[in-house]
Amino acid sequence: MHHIPTPPPVPAPEPHSPPAHAPMLRRPAATGTEPAQFPVVRVTQPDLARRAILERTRGRLVLAALGFSVLFGAVALKLAFATVLNPTEARRAALLSRPPTPPAEAAVSRATVMDRNGEMLAVTLPLTALYANQRHILNPEEAAARLQRILPQLDRERLVQRLTGDRQFSYIARALTPREVAQVNALGIPGLYFEEAERRFFPQGRTAAHIIGGVDVDGHGIAGVERAFDERLRRDASQELRLSLDIRVQIALRESIQRAITEFNGIGGAGVVMDVHTSEVLAMVSLPDYDANDVGAATVDQRFNRATVGVYEPGSTFKLLTAAMALEYGTVQPWGGYDASRPIRVGRFEINDFRGKNRWLALPEILAYSSNLASAHMAAAVGVNRHRDFMDRMGMTRRMGIEVPESALPLVPGQRTWRELNTMTIGFGHGISVTPLHVATAGATLVNGGILRQPTILAQPPGTAREGTRVISERTSDLVRRMMRLVVTAGSGRSAEVPGYYVGGKTGTAQKTGPRGGYLQNKRIAAFIGAFPMHAPRYAIYVMVDEPKPNARSHGYATAGWVAAPAAGMVVQRIAPILGLMPEPMTPAIERALAMPMNGRGIPGLAPAPAARPAAPAEAAPTAAPRSPGSQREARLAPR
Repeated sequence: MHHIPTPPPVPAPEPHSPPAHAPMLRRPAATGTEPAQFPVVRVTQPDLARRAILERTRGRLVLAALGFSVLFGAVALKLAFATVLNPTEARRAALLSRPPTPPAEAAVSRATVMDRNGEMLAVTLPLTALYANQRHILNPEEAAARLQRILPQLDRERLVQRLTGDRQFSYIARALTPREVAQVNALGIPGLYFEEAERRFFPQGRTAAHIIGGVDVDGHGIAGVERAFDERLRRDASQELRLSLDIRVQIALRESIQRAITEFNGIGGAGVVMDVHTSEVLAMVSLPDYDANDVGAATVDQRFNRATVGVYEPGSTFKLLTAAMALEYGTVQPWGGYDASRPIRVGRFEINDFRGKNRWLALPEILAYSSNLASAHMAAAVGVNRHRDFMDRMGMTRRMGIEVPESALPLVPGQRTWRELNTMTIGFGHGISVTPLHVATAGATLVNGGILRQPTILAQPPGTAREGTRVISERTSDLVRRMMRLVVTAGSGRSAEVPGYYVGGKTGTAQKTGPRGGYLQNKRIAAFIGAFPMHAPRYAIYVMVDEPKPNARSHGYATAGWVAAPAAGMVVQRIAPILGLMPEPMTPAIERALAMPMNGRGIPGLAPAPAARPAAPAEAAPTAAPRSPGSQREARLAPR
């Protein structure tokens, strides 16, 4: 019996060793010549299928990732272009692509008023109003006390009255600030409510208050431009109303007149600056004035518009009209003249000169020396009918057609009562009363070539040729313009001179009439009407001071040469650069345009000869009471 050896025990396989039946693969050994063996892994068919699916999924994910990368990159580039490189183009494209929307309604119910340069004169501002439903107020006394601590400007008794009763609506305050609204709301008083409202505000305050006017508590125009254009301002609330005023010129005119009033202790004054070719009013002042934002606090005198409502005897400023009339009708030639050596006696009264030359005067001398006697003779030579017709053609017998509702009708003799004595006194500016705007308009007409245009407060487009009526010839206008310059260089208006601007004009001092007729002692109007530059007139200027008093500097005089002419010169000096006019040196062309000898002496064929003095009408009745002997260059109707 053979012994079969027992095989040695097989060791347990290692955890990571290949299965015993797996074929061995050979690979080169790290050392030695015999190849090393490693196990071969057999992959089943399901594993291969899963691997294929995973490969396809990974490819799709890669493609999706690439697609999203391209998409986000494009978006990033577009955002960078729209916000960094060219933001304007994107904003414009967005606006163009936006569907059209209807225009928004106006935020306010009244249009803004501007001056010719776009400066705001009147604007409507939204605000919050406080009102009460009296039926819901539980304790009016307590509510009034609590409200007054926040709104101390309210009157306690009136506040209690507005909180007491059976009404459902009673205004408590019409304009509350945001802080006041918050404080009132914090009180928590039942019956108090807020309402969105509006308020008209005038940013310039006192400046141009008489022209702009004002509105009532309901926003309706009650004076000035606000009243004249009330319907237009409410109908076209989004379309601003532009006036001809230049607020810079307005301020300069106001300050100059106020200075003259203060210096000579006057009670008021007025002024006008006007474009002579379009009759646009660049400035119009009446003093004293008031704050347009608080018209309720203004006195009657402050609200009175001396420029368009006040009527005054124009005094010697009217001698310019008399000279133009005589030249136009041919009753006097440029160096013809009249006797001014003897008083004119009419009934119990006489007309005389103050510090007259007591001799025959040529026409330029009549204006330069402001002779009443020669002016009376000159008017009488024209005749009553032609004189009255000329005054009517110049607009001195009717209201000025300016767009301000407050305008006065001149005081003139009736057609049946206009006698030769009236013609003589009106010839030197007495016996007729007109507004300062009348005189300013006449001054512009005399120097612009003879075309009368109604003054306007509305801005005209550049280059506009406004229609007008020819009242004097260009020749007459040229002669009057030269004589106005002579008044400033050699006559009573010397203090109006401003070097380089060639101011021309005429002074006028007239005593004021009383409420029952007759003249008031030591109460006068001092005025100056002029234009500049006189070789090519652009602007007319009128300055008036009401009841000036003499002072030490004026040597006891309060006449126009001392009061109004310096104020006019101050105005010209301030506003000329504002209006784009620079001082010009005297040139041969300017000298020729302004040349005007005082009389015909030295000019061949123009030796003046004294004119016959017309007889005074014995039947004429006096039209004025005795006058003060201290009124320089005025008429003096005094008892024999």
